[in-house]
Amino acid sequence: MRKLYIFFILVAFPYFLFSQQEAQFSHNMFNNMAINPAYAGMKDAICLTGLVRQQWVGFTDAEGNKGAPQTNLISVDGKVKFLRGGLGLTVMSDKLGFENNIGVKFGYSYHLHLGPGRLGIGANIGFLNKKIDFSKFKPIDLTDPLLQSQNVETTMITDVSFGAFYQIPKKLYFGISTSQLLQSDGSLQTSTASLDLKRHYYITGGYFYPLPMNPNYELFPSVLVKTDGASAQFDINTLLRYNNQFWGGVSYRAQDAVVVLLGASFKDFVLGYAYDITTSEIGKSKRSSGSHEIMLGYCFTVKVERIPQSYRNVRFL
Repeated sequence: MRKLYIFFILVAFPYFLFSQQEAQFSHNMFNNMAINPAYAGMKDAICLTGLVRQQWVGFTDAEGNKGAPQTNLISVDGKVKFLRGGLGLTVMSDKLGFENNIGVKFGYSYHLHLGPGRLGIGANIGFLNKKIDFSKFKPIDLTDPLLQSQNVETTMITDVSFGAFYQIPKKLYFGISTSQLLQSDGSLQTSTASLDLKRHYYITGGYFYPLPMNPNYELFPSVLVKTDGASAQFDINTLLRYNNQFWGGVSYRAQDAVVVLLGASFKDFVLGYAYDITTSEIGKSKRSSGSHEIMLGYCFTVKVERIPQSYRNVRFL
């Protein structure tokens, strides 16, 4: 077990340090706000989405320390008429072993009507606080300069994202975006580790298809492609909705997992659960029982009642 954990740290730690892969979610079809700032306000309502993800449940080191990723996300967006678009805010906490990341993104999307649908063009600014506790690492090579520090190191990095999102309500959507556009770099206090952000690209799309024989059932296939220019990963999802209230489906994430999704909606609330069956080497090693993810969403509109006004006419004075 100790050898497995050391292998994981030596291989995965530099990958996360240099490639800066962003957190992934199985409910990607409900989480466009996190990867594309142009999505802000596209639902014509104020929407809140919360996601809690525990990846690779049961993965620990020889001392029993949990090293599996734990990610929490909250996003809120809404349409602002006088701005001719929408505003969005995303806050995320991502923990991987002895590394903790807290990110905040705030953005704006400009909307314009295009054909039967609407196009959003948006950008956001993001702030990432990264903290690494080097004192908990136990390297094989004590002279490794990357792990010389025995302190808790922190740094703050600022970057921007850009995207476009087109949708025809209840029919289809398509989005393209890039995050960490500036590829900003950050430096720790004493460690020699590089914390340069790496640009990421996302392509997403989905289609709503009511079954001809029974319109109460609707297929919702979607896809998400992610790449940093060096490697790529894709999620292929298919949900079957009943009466626009209950759904179930499966998703395949290349070289990582097969996902089972279940969910329900009630009035303005949406609740979803995903279970990842890990197909990578971590799953094959039996060191993890899979990943769990819970999604909760709520949308509402704010109606401003107009105060009746009375007018006097000189004829009736």
